Formats: sequence, structure tokens, C-alpha cells
Amino acid sequence: MNLIGTKWKPLILFHLLEGALRSGILQKKISGVSNKMFTQSVRELEKDGLISRTVFPVVPPKVEYKLSERGRSLEGILRSLDQWGATDFKNMI
Repeated sequence: MNLIGTKWKPLILFHLLEGALRSGILQKKISGVSNKMFTQSVRELEKDGLISRTVFPVVPPKVEYKLSERGRSLEGILRSLDQWGATDFKNMI
């Protein structure tokens, strides 16, 4: 839980399940996350070995994030959380 137990980390990881995403696109998929929190979260996920960051030497700079093998091992947990959230939300209505 120490690795993914924040508000934004599971969402970042979940969106990366479908493949690598550019930084700006990934951030737009997560509504409500500030620039500061997004940057802090991806840095921590990278430090913990759950995602990898690739910087392409182009102008303007292009940064892409993808799940590492360690991050990919969380797929079942992330999909279960998504399914639980969808089911729980339906039960609340």
C-alpha cells in the first residue's frame, strides 16, 4: 500500500495499462490532478520501479511513461479496484 496508496497513483497506473502515454495526455486523463501532484506522483512511481520514463530528444521535449514489469504485475489489482468501484457506484444510485 505504501507504493500505490495515494489518491493519484492508482489512476496513473490504471491509465498506463493500455500502453505508453505522453506526459500531457496522461495528465489530461486524470481530472483534478494538479501539475505539482502529477509530477510528484510519477516521480515516486518511477523511483519505486512501477513505471518507466522515456525522454525523447526533440523540440519541444517529449516525455512518455509506461508500466514497468513490476508495475504490470499490479494489473489484476487495478482492474479489480476499477470493477469494484463501478459496482459500488451502481449500488449507491
